[in-house]
Amino acid sequence: MAAIASSITPNPNHNAEVVVLSLRKPLSRSLFASNSTLFGNKFLGKSLSGSTRKSPQNGSDKARFSGLNPINASSHCFDVVVVGAGIIGLTIARQFLLESDLSVAVVDAAVPCSGATGAGQGYIWMVHKTPGNDKWELGMRSRKLWEVLVENIQHQGMNPLEIIGWKRTGSLLVGRTLNDSAMLKRRVDQLCEAGLRAEFLSSNDLLLEEPALMIGEEGGAAFLPDDFQIDAKRVAAYIEKANRHFASDGRYAEFYYEPATSLLRSGSGGEVKAVQTSKNTLYSKKAVVIAAGCWSGSLMHDLIRDSDIDLDVPVKPRKGHLLLLENFNSFKLNHGLMEMGYVDHQAATLHSSVSDSGLVHAQTSSVSMTATMDASGNLVLGSSRQLVGFNTEIDELIINRIWERAGEFFPTLKEFSLRDLSENREVRIGLRPYMPDGKPVIGAIPGLSNLFLAAGHEGEGLTLALGTAEMVANIVLGHPGEVDHAPFALESRCCILK
Repeated sequence: MAAIASSITPNPNHNAEVVVLSLRKPLSRSLFASNSTLFGNKFLGKSLSGSTRKSPQNGSDKARFSGLNPINASSHCFDVVVVGAGIIGLTIARQFLLESDLSVAVVDAAVPCSGATGAGQGYIWMVHKTPGNDKWELGMRSRKLWEVLVENIQHQGMNPLEIIGWKRTGSLLVGRTLNDSAMLKRRVDQLCEAGLRAEFLSSNDLLLEEPALMIGEEGGAAFLPDDFQIDAKRVAAYIEKANRHFASDGRYAEFYYEPATSLLRSGSGGEVKAVQTSKNTLYSKKAVVIAAGCWSGSLMHDLIRDSDIDLDVPVKPRKGHLLLLENFNSFKLNHGLMEMGYVDHQAATLHSSVSDSGLVHAQTSSVSMTATMDASGNLVLGSSRQLVGFNTEIDELIINRIWERAGEFFPTLKEFSLRDLSENREVRIGLRPYMPDGKPVIGAIPGLSNLFLAAGHEGEGLTLALGTAEMVANIVLGHPGEVDHAPFALESRCCILK
């Protein structure tokens, strides 16, 4: 594994921040795209009607480049341009396509699911969330929309497990002390009051649900039987395929392997008119939405570097490791699990420092037990959090800590060493889009008309995706929202200087 890891260099593409490594497989681009023939900077289906447009010639309205000189590239016109093809970007495109007659382009420096989306465990859980906080309503709304999507798949005569890896596993938040149990009982009461089906399980009850789990007599768990899991890669493929149905009507196009390089703004009103990529100019009549995950902060800085606005979007990459074991038959899990410490682990502010050589060094790291069985029956163990910049190299110390922590809850694992399992081991590394206050930024960017941002979901991208997409579309279209978007607005959370 070390030899493989040492051969990796950081990918310059903004959204290609996931690494999936296995000793069984050669490191290749196939790990990032399941079918390369599906991707490319081309329209799918018919050409867009009126899809080319020259820059206005009137001096007062002349579009200008922010940061780059004009390059020779094709020009295309859409109502909405979405930068980022992770789960947030794809669902935003889907929302506009389904709920309006607008045309949409999706642009990405890599391909769908090559970022944090493709590296996660895929759970849609509420057991570790707190009713009443700013994200609760967005999480509940998104959960409902996921359930509607599953119902639609079933109504089409398809199996959601096969199509998107959906399974109602239920979730368990487990603790090992009397104090943990008391806190979990209070959490169950809160979740029930918020309208969810929840119950507290004693250690004996928990043993019946998960025979391989050992937490001691004082422990217990909060159990939400209706929580579920999905497969992120299958979901992304399903949504992308659905989006492509609108291509034949001239309403959808994809521009992959095309990093966004700058924005074009009108000289009079300062409105954002287009996104310049490495190959094309994508004009937008209605909105440009930046949904580039952990790269959103640095990308925004690059896109507006020559403008009269100084915008600091503090979205940073927070590195995470997951350990996947294929064909591990020593025990099976019936539910998704996480230890109670995950709640603090997720909210922890991790400090980092930069040396004179420019290397980022983590002063602290956080490891907390999570355990799931994916749609293929593989055991997936996590998880870690580090602020180490855009580093995606495997840290064997972190992997060992994940293994050891899991062994404290599943004693059977102590009978094995990771070396024994090397042929069946895969490591996933993803960079979560971290916001210091723990909330995503969703909304219009002050001072840049027609420009919107949806980023900073960290480990909740899948959970909050559909609710975020609905929120963005409602803001752009001026529709009343199901969830108040004010807590997620940029004002007071991102430094804006004119």
